[in-house]
Amino acid sequence: MIGYVTIGTNDFEKSKKFYDAVLAELGGKHTFGNDRMQGYGSAPGAAMLMLCKPYDEKSATHGNGTMVALAAPSRALVDKVHAKALSLGAKDEGAPGERGGSNFYGGYFRDADGNKLCVFKMG
Repeated sequence: MIGYVTIGTNDFEKSKKFYDAVLAELGGKHTFGNDRMQGYGSAPGAAMLMLCKPYDEKSATHGNGTMVALAAPSRALVDKVHAKALSLGAKDEGAPGERGGSNFYGGYFRDADGNKLCVFKMG
């Protein structure tokens, strides 16, 4: 159902390096790119995460209540991706752990632009 989700950045090159490293842990690869946008996906036709310099040339801002969730195949990979993000300068927004019972395991962080992400494993 979801084709792609776009998040803004104020430092395109720094953000590309961050997402190259974090998303590689989940199998993310460059799928599309130009001087304003970089897309990441795990397979042809799969949903993408797009990193973008805003077209209106104003500062990128994060939305209150907006979050991108990245699925992981294991709890161990949730831990690894969360730690990788923090090692690259992300702000911790909740250490990996069970939320709402044992069916959801997630870790939360914000990138340098304040965009909130969750890496999670269901089940």
